[in-house]
Amino acid sequence: MSESTIYRRRERLREMTGGLGLEGAYGATIERIKAQGGDKSRLGMAALMWISHAERPLSANEFCHALAIELGSPDFNADAVPSMSTLVSCCQGLITVDEESSAVRLIHFTLQEYISTTPDIFSTPHSTMAEICLTYLNSEQAKAIPANSSLYILNMPFLKYCSLYWGVHAKRELSDHARLLSLELLSEYDGHISGELLLAEHYLDQPRYQNPNRSPQFNGLHCALFFEIADLVAALIEIECCDINDRDPLGYSPLGLAARNGYEEVVKILLAREEVNPGEPDKFGRAPLLHAASNGHEGLVKILLAREDVYPDEPDNGGLTPLSYSAQNGHEEVVKILLGRKEVNPDRPDYFSQAPLLHAASNGHEGVVKILLARADVNPDKPDNFGQAPLLHAASNGHEGVVKILLAREDVNPDKPDNGGLTPLMSAAQNGHEGVVKILLGRKEVNPDNRDNDGKTPLLLAAWYGHEGVVKLLLDVKRPTPTSEIMTAKHRPGMLPRAGASGL
Repeated sequence: MSESTIYRRRERLREMTGGLGLEGAYGATIERIKAQGGDKSRLGMAALMWISHAERPLSANEFCHALAIELGSPDFNADAVPSMSTLVSCCQGLITVDEESSAVRLIHFTLQEYISTTPDIFSTPHSTMAEICLTYLNSEQAKAIPANSSLYILNMPFLKYCSLYWGVHAKRELSDHARLLSLELLSEYDGHISGELLLAEHYLDQPRYQNPNRSPQFNGLHCALFFEIADLVAALIEIECCDINDRDPLGYSPLGLAARNGYEEVVKILLAREEVNPGEPDKFGRAPLLHAASNGHEGLVKILLAREDVYPDEPDNGGLTPLSYSAQNGHEEVVKILLGRKEVNPDRPDYFSQAPLLHAASNGHEGVVKILLARADVNPDKPDNFGQAPLLHAASNGHEGVVKILLAREDVNPDKPDNGGLTPLMSAAQNGHEGVVKILLGRKEVNPDNRDNDGKTPLLLAAWYGHEGVVKLLLDVKRPTPTSEIMTAKHRPGMLPRAGASGL
């Protein structure tokens, strides 16, 4: 936490507590907790640390188990679990149990503010909490719990919190002891109950997860990557306890996952290994470069492109290249980097004949559109398999800036219909984009009376979908007998507009 943030919080606390009165009372109470000595002092301060620094509120059972853990012990002593009343007493009344949620909390939110603005109360809370979580996970009791078992709920209620958050604490403060405990857990992670809990929380509800029987494996390396702890990734690779190319339950290799999430340090470690193939795609045909480009990780794109065994224009199973993904997501710097490679085709279509420019236009990324239009080898009016050019996609999605950029080109037809006869004006009218309709109506080449293959005009489409502002704009242009079309929209419910006319 920065000094300026601490100062602002202290000032806020003073305002909330009416000066230094309550703030001083908190400090005095904490000093009394420390002065108790022995187990009372230890339990009281540990209790405050957990409540104020935990990633989520702890239940009373979780809380009591957390405070019974003896750091580094191979066994968890259930007889050492303190009662809630004992912990409340040790904390001199600064903690309580919420009656509705049964969660343990501080007595008042201003106490949290006080602890946050007084960092010297606890020297290294997160590393200590990581060590406690890891000790619990490495205990013989935790190791003995079968995978996919619910026994832990009764016997080890703190197990789920430890499984989901030990890495969060370790990433913030990784002590030497926490590092050793982490490697102990991760080197034997396959089949550990904590891995199952992490999978259930973060993977099982994702559409890509197709491995309920744990194949491919979710090993310690995947776990270290999940928590983004590069030091542990490097150590696991060094001791060779995990398959460096093993895919996780979503089909990502360690390198693919690191590239997707922007972990430059991890990518460098993995690329230093001969057995790692930097161009190997996942089951969707997406190589690490494509993941890095899609997510805008400029540094990683440069690192991967420096490799001779990485092809910069490799498409995925749908024909989309790294350039297509970076254009689609508006990553201008990545687009520039990729366009600097002669192997990259800036106008390469995917399997729907949608080129990078169309993807950028459809998503309203004006900067990328300008970069691509500066290339002589990019066709600004190139349609996809449905006959829809970049202008129609931009108009359909209401991207006024992109529409203006494209209309400034002489080689863009402002009234070009798709395979169903839908023009940019029709699509904008259908979707209620008044600004785009105004821009298109300002062009003499645009016919406001055009009909698509089903005979529908812009006015009918706007009326059908109830876009009053667009109807008014079109009526100002189309004065002859507009009433018949509006009546058609109201009284012919069977005449539905063409499906899929609203763009991607």
